[in-house]
Amino acid sequence: MTELHRKSDFRFFHRLRVRWAEVDMQKIVFNAHYLMYFDTAIADYWRAMALPYEEAMRALEGDLYVRKATIEFNASARADDVLDVGMKCLRVGNSSIVFHGGLFRGDDLLVSCELVYVFADPATQTSKPVPPLLREILAGYEAGEPMREVATGDWDQWGEGAGKVRRDVFIEEQRIPRELEWDEHDAVALHAVARNRLGQVIATGRLVAEAPGLGRIGRMAVHRALRGGGHGEAVLRALEAAAAVRGDTEVMLHAQRSAESFYRRLGYVPHGRPFEEAGIAHVEMRRKL
Repeated sequence: MTELHRKSDFRFFHRLRVRWAEVDMQKIVFNAHYLMYFDTAIADYWRAMALPYEEAMRALEGDLYVRKATIEFNASARADDVLDVGMKCLRVGNSSIVFHGGLFRGDDLLVSCELVYVFADPATQTSKPVPPLLREILAGYEAGEPMREVATGDWDQWGEGAGKVRRDVFIEEQRIPRELEWDEHDAVALHAVARNRLGQVIATGRLVAEAPGLGRIGRMAVHRALRGGGHGEAVLRALEAAAAVRGDTEVMLHAQRSAESFYRRLGYVPHGRPFEEAGIAHVEMRRKL
C-alpha cells in the first residue's frame, strides 16, 4: 500500500468527532468503523468536486464499486477525538480508481487506507473504461483547479438547468406550490448559475430591478447534496457584480430565516420586520454595493 504520512500530502479532508457508540470494550474505536470513516470521507470528496454522486454517475453512464479495501493501523482513536480524514486520488487505470486515505489526530497519522474502485455498468456490474471526463475532473481536483464555473444570462439560456434546481429545492423539498414558484420575472431577469465540470447546474439565483438604483436578488437555490460548498455565495457575488455594473447602488432580497446567518456573513443586514412568504418565515435584507 502506498504510504502518505503527512497531512500536507492531502488536499482534501473530512473532519469528524468519534461518537461513544463507535468505541469497543477497550474504549478505542472498533476497527470496522475506520472503513466507515473513510467511506464517509469519500462521499465528501465527491461534494468537494461539486458532483452530486447519483446524478453524476447517471451522467457518466456507470457507477463505482469497491474492489478492495486495505486498512493499516498505527494507533487507536478514542471517544471524542476530533479526526481529520484525508483522501487522495492516487491513480486512475483503465477501469479502476485508487484512493489513499489517512486518518489524523492533530498531525499524528493513526490509520491508513487504500480503496480500489472499479467503474462499471450498474445493470450488469461489469467493468467499463473510466470516462475521460471523470479522469480530467479527478486530476483537476488534485491539481487544485476550480471545480465550478459561474455564468449569467437569460432564461432561454439557463432556464432548463436553473429550473431543475428550483423545482428540486422549492417545490419538492420545501413544498412551495408550483404556481408561486414561477412568475413573469423569469422572462426579464438576469439569471446566474453555478455549473460543475459535467455541465450540471448546481446552484442558481436571479436579479431583477426593484427600483431605480436598487436590485432585487431572488430564487437563490443550491443542490441539496452540495450545500456548504460555496456555490450559493458564488452565485450571489455574480449577481451583485451584475447589479453594480448596471448602476445599482444597493441590492435587497427576501431571506428565509433559516438562511439569515448565511446572508449576514456576506454583508447583508435586516431591513424591516420578519414576515411570511409562501408559508415560510422570511426577512428582507439589504447590502450596499
